[in-house]
Formats: sequence, C-alpha cells, structure tokens
Amino acid sequence: MKVENSLHSENINQKLLGIQYAVRGRVVQRAQQIEREIQKGVPKPFERVIRANIGDCHALGQQPITFIRQVLGLAACPQLMSSPNIPEDVKERVAEILSDCTKGSVGAYSPSNGLQIVRSRVAQYIEGRDGVPASSDDIYLGSGASDVIKAVLTMFVQEMNGKPPAIMLSVPQYPLFSGTFSELGLRQANYYLDEENGWALQVAELERCWREASVDSHVRAIVVINPGNPTGQVLTRENIEQVIKFAHEHNLFILADEVYQENIVCKPFHSFKKVMHEMGPPYCGMELASFSACSKGWAAECGMRSGYVELVRLHPRVQQAFNTARAVMQCPTVLGQCILDCVMKPPLPGEPSYDLFVKEVNHIHRVLTERTKTAYETFNSIPGFFCNPIDGAMFAYPRIEIPAKAQQHAVDNGMTPDEFYCLRLLEETGVCVVPGTGFGQLPGTFHFRTTILHPRQEFDHMMASIRRFHVNFIKRYS
Repeated sequence: MKVENSLHSENINQKLLGIQYAVRGRVVQRAQQIEREIQKGVPKPFERVIRANIGDCHALGQQPITFIRQVLGLAACPQLMSSPNIPEDVKERVAEILSDCTKGSVGAYSPSNGLQIVRSRVAQYIEGRDGVPASSDDIYLGSGASDVIKAVLTMFVQEMNGKPPAIMLSVPQYPLFSGTFSELGLRQANYYLDEENGWALQVAELERCWREASVDSHVRAIVVINPGNPTGQVLTRENIEQVIKFAHEHNLFILADEVYQENIVCKPFHSFKKVMHEMGPPYCGMELASFSACSKGWAAECGMRSGYVELVRLHPRVQQAFNTARAVMQCPTVLGQCILDCVMKPPLPGEPSYDLFVKEVNHIHRVLTERTKTAYETFNSIPGFFCNPIDGAMFAYPRIEIPAKAQQHAVDNGMTPDEFYCLRLLEETGVCVVPGTGFGQLPGTFHFRTTILHPRQEFDHMMASIRRFHVNFIKRYS
C-alpha cells in the first residue's frame, strides 16, 4: 500500500515555491551533471568545467590568510599555545578572545548578538573608517551577512494601512534579497540602475519605483548594494547623498549592503553612515542597517560564515524585539566570530605577523586589480559585448547581444534568451556563468555574471573560450 506524502506542493508554505537562486540554479545544476559525466568518461569538447558562478575565492585558488588560520587553529585547540611555531601576537589575540568565551572555549555559546570583544572590535573598525562614533550595542554578529540581512528584513513583514509591505530593490541585485523577499512574503519594488552611466542610481528612477509601488503596497525600506553585486560599481558620495535625501523624504529605512567594501580597486568608499553623519540634521538622525561579511574582502572565508549588521537609531521597543528574535537563534558560530575579530583588527606594524600579512593581502589586491582591468578590456573587445568599468567586488556583468533567431529558439525551449546562451556556453566550452535573469536586468537587455578571480592560466582560458564561443554563436544564429 502506497504511503501518501503528508507534505506536498499544494500544502507546503507557498512562499517557498517562489524562491529562486540562480547562483546555484539550472545552469549550475547542469554543470554538476557534466562534471559527473566527465568522471565517467563521457566525451566532451573540453577537459573540465570552469566554475565562474559564485564568488568563492578559496574555491578559485586564493590562499587563506596565515594570521586568520593560525588564530582559528589555536582558538579551537588551545593546547597549541606552547608551540614555538606560532607567533606571539597570534597567542595574545587568541587569549583575548578565549577570555570572553564561557569557560574559555569556542565550543560554548556566545551571547546571541556575539562576543563582546568582537562586537567592540567591529565598533572600533567602523569608527576608524568613518570618524563617527560607533557602539558595540548596535552591532549584531551573524552566520554570514545573509543571516543578519534576513533578520532585519523580517522586521518589515507587517501590513500598514491595509497595504502589504514592499521593499525597494536595485535591478540588477544579488538574489539573496529577492529570494528572502519571496520567503518572507515581502513585495519587491524594482528600481533599475543606469547601465549607461556606470550603474548609477538615478533619483527620477527611484521616484518612479516608489510612486508605482505605493499604489497597492506600503513601501517601507530601500536596499542599496554598494559596491554593487553583480555590477561592481562604487557609488559616488553625491549619489549616496541623493539616496539619503530620497529615503528621508519618503520615510524609508535604508539597508546598505556594503559587503564588498574591501574589494574596491580604484575609487574611494563612502559608507552610508559616514555620509549621513556629514550631512547633519535631519539626515544624521535616520535609521540605518549596514551589513558586511568575512566571506568577501581579503579574508574571503566563505565557508566559515561570519558577518555583522550595525543597526543605528532604532526605536527602543524595536531594538528590544530584534534582540529577542536573535536570542531565539542562540548565536552565530564562534569560530566565525574569531575570523571577524581578525578582519576588524588585523596585525599592526611591528607585530610578528604583520610582514607576512601585508605580503599576502597585497598579493590578493594585485590579482583583483589586474583581473578587473583584464575582464573589462577583454569583454569590451568582443563584438556585441558591453561592460562597465569594474570598480569593486569580484565579478563582471557584461551585456551581450543575442540574435533574434537565438531568442526565439530559447522561447521555443522554455528558456530565457540569456539562460539559453549560458547553457550553450557551458555545453560547448565548460565555462559556467550565471544568466542575467537571475539578478534582474532592464527588459530587452541580456547579461551574465562571471567571477574573475581564477588563477591566471584558467582565467585566460575562460576569457578566450567566451570570445570564441560568442563569435561562433553569432554566426550560427544570425
């Protein structure tokens, strides 16, 4: 007798069915199948799949920062304190962290918002960056930025004046946001970045978005990703001021995703908190959530899941409710908090670990600078491609021309044109990128996102493969 499922597509939480995450979507699933086929000896026109779908630097060959790994090793196994091979500043750092852990163990729960010593380091880092006072009481640590982003967004899930809540979100955007919106039941109000002007945020477009969304929703907040993902732009100070003034006029809470601030190669970074402060009243009194994480920047410790949000000027009752909600989750991983401590306070000049640390970080920055330049120049040299300068992050998001014949072929096969393009690229070259539909794009335009931090030889092979494929693709479908 067949047992019926108690949970099926009709009675599951329907919001979950609407979640999409292209970074691990259909193209990536096919890439995994191809890898298994290669292992079984199935002939392919390439030797291996080149994964360019996700910004996982260590998976692309970047070596871990020695100081971070030594701190992790010693924190997890304090018996190594007597080892002469571990620098004294590492031992001192671990002793500081463990003194804040219950019974001196990273295996014990920390406070729900994170270890006090680490939150203090985050506040000191922010204060040093911005020249603006910061308090550890406003800092909440999480298992990656995605954890605290979802926690903050949850606060807006409430109807107002009979209208469902909506959040303004840039297009293109990182699908963590759109996926979380779907899960929580938040409406997504899209504002389009201006690709022809370096992916700038145009106030007229923000006004259009707010006005149209407000017809049947209550717009409660605006998400700004700076530096951009997948677009790689860094907003000017003037542009940030415009966004702040817009948010103030419409009483919107600002959520600033500033995860890639340590990946900038050529422009100054202005945090929303700093600009708000310098603008003075009334803007310096606005609420703000700013996010960062250790999975990006020079640390790039994706697998360790560590990040934070600074929540400033919340209503006391709101902050109390947020504290309680975070307490339900117990705490973020304590080893991840150890990494955050290292990022917020890296080795200083004169300390034993400093010279090696600077050497490793400088190498990472040189590679990022070189890859952004090469990707920008290479994509713009391919007929039918356009790519804005890559100021920060670790991705390129080129616009591609897809012939009408190929677009129709995609529709006939139940795909978007850019998904069809990316699948053909994968099948013919082994290069796995993410179609622009996964991030959003202006209707009628087509893009894909690719990571650019592969080892030099593999990176050159990937770029040459994309060029060769595109030329053949255009010939085939013109």
